Amino acid sequence: HHQKELDAITGEAWRQQAAEQDKRLALEQQLAGQDQQHSKELSDAQRNQARLRDQLATADVRLSVLIEDSTSGCNVPTAPGTVGVVHAARRAQLDPAHAQRIVAITDDGDNAIIALRACQAYVRAVAP
Repeated sequence: HHQKELDAITGEAWRQQAAEQDKRLALEQQLAGQDQQHSKELSDAQRNQARLRDQLATADVRLSVLIEDSTSGCNVPTAPGTVGVVHAARRAQLDPAHAQRIVAITDDGDNAIIALRACQAYVRAVAP
């Protein structure tokens, strides 16, 4: 009689252990998939960043800023119903070195956001 109870307890322990192993394996697979996704996202972002830096370096792309028209005190006319007023705004091209520094700052921000999303996904996956 005691042997049957012992067998039942042992059998239940094995089932629980197998269930835990299954859960752990599923979690590991989920985390591996997330890691692969975030690695791809980071790689894609870095490739796009490198392309933009190259374009800035060769002047294929130039960054410009909207500047205020000092004579009128405003940068864009705001007549009601006016279409295409942006052409009236004045823009100044940034020096390529300054443009590259700005792009480097935004690149760092993009990379940090991707890393933060990866951390948040990991915490959501492993949190009980």
